[in-house]
Amino acid sequence: MRQSHLFTKTRKEAPKDESSKNAELLIRAGYIHKEMAGVYSMLPLGLRVMEKIISIVREEMNAIDGQEVNLTALQEKAVWEKTDRWSDEVVDNWFKTALKSGSEVGLGFTHEEPLTAIMTEYINSYRDLPRYVYQFQTKFRNELRSKSGVMRGREFLMKDLYSFHASEADLEGYYEKVSESYKRIFTRVGIGEQTYLTYASGGSFAPYSHEFQTLTEAGEDTIFVCEKCQRAVNKEIFQEGMGCPNCQASHFSEKKAIEVGNIFLLKTKFSDAFNLTFKDENGTVNPVQMGCYGIGLGRLLGAVVEVLADERGLVWPEEIAP
Repeated sequence: MRQSHLFTKTRKEAPKDESSKNAELLIRAGYIHKEMAGVYSMLPLGLRVMEKIISIVREEMNAIDGQEVNLTALQEKAVWEKTDRWSDEVVDNWFKTALKSGSEVGLGFTHEEPLTAIMTEYINSYRDLPRYVYQFQTKFRNELRSKSGVMRGREFLMKDLYSFHASEADLEGYYEKVSESYKRIFTRVGIGEQTYLTYASGGSFAPYSHEFQTLTEAGEDTIFVCEKCQRAVNKEIFQEGMGCPNCQASHFSEKKAIEVGNIFLLKTKFSDAFNLTFKDENGTVNPVQMGCYGIGLGRLLGAVVEVLADERGLVWPEEIAP
């Protein structure tokens, strides 16, 4: 397709209600169209960039034995009640709607519950493990504020990977493998040097969860980068005088950053709720160990724009240039 045949055109100004750099540049260049706060349509050039990002991520997920699926966005209430995450008092950003029959369904904001329920039909023995399942799927989150362009949306595309293991040791080994895979992804899309593995709260069964934070003044988070090992700590768990969780050094640099990925050790939190178990070599029944690993793809695209754009406009690394 010739650029002269594109139905989109560049524009001098972004919408007056748009304050984020990434959305302003993407809208002015004809990559995206703003439907409402936190909701953007992908136009031809934007879709080309996104498809190239997806291709990179898919390549890296397949390289660590991921199997791709596409789970439904519509979610059954009963599935989420098993983990008490249907209640608005527990998760306050659900989009929910009523069916004509009178029952209520939700638009999925993550997929631990439905995939764990599915895997109860396919995992019975230690021979069925490990398994690694991922998808590219539209998520819906009723965000209170959506003022960061494509970096914080109410409707957005996400890559989520879930792993299922017979032992904690096997889970922890794969956790490290995914971490290395994420580093390759961020390098390939052009922001590897600005992205740090960051210790954060949220670990249900470990002292920390881990985020991948990309340095940008548009970031919503504050991180403290260890000057010795170049790992970082999120401000939410940082305390003055603390040592780096990785190397114990105590000299940090404060930076603004945006979260582009995260990884969690779930262990048996969801397998217990759904009775997802397997029989080992001795016939003993054990709960399946689980991990989950996410990358917000729109957020990643926005971070690339925020980090690499210059005074003349958008700058794309070769691998994702449209």
